[in-house]
Amino acid sequence: MLPDPTPRLRFREMALGDLDDMADLLGDSRVMAFYPAPKTRHEAARWIVWNQDNYRDHGFGLWVIETLTGEFVGDCGLTWQEVNGERKLEVGYHVRTAFQGGGLATEAAAACRDFARDTVGARDLVAIIHPDNRASERVAGKIGMTRLDDDHGGGIPVRTVLGMTFSGSRL
Repeated sequence: MLPDPTPRLRFREMALGDLDDMADLLGDSRVMAFYPAPKTRHEAARWIVWNQDNYRDHGFGLWVIETLTGEFVGDCGLTWQEVNGERKLEVGYHVRTAFQGGGLATEAAAACRDFARDTVGARDLVAIIHPDNRASERVAGKIGMTRLDDDHGGGIPVRTVLGMTFSGSRL
């Protein structure tokens, strides 16, 4: 299953045929400015396989987001993450620099939020964001998330955790 299309975007599962687009996206130093480093082509291929494993194991992962005419925009979706020793469902998103600032990340993240609530039956949802990544924090805020905590685990720098709770959910 996939999130419903939005007024400007549609979702689809990643495939190895997306490697060129995903390597360009995840290898872009501007897109990956708040990661330890941009990803190599090999790491982008592993990213695709990781998401394919997530689709198989959980029924969701990060999906390719594209315009309604099929132009590659980035990825957005749901993954399980460890936050301060607890397993949490996270909404994540990466958008090509050419599409940043136009509300597409917010549009995609809102569709994934609704999918988490309505299809997955999630109780809550988080976004794990580098403390200096104001643009990503704004996206999370626009879909209804508020700052919850800082994550100090996993031997990585502190990450800001924003989140929301859904009422009447199954998980």
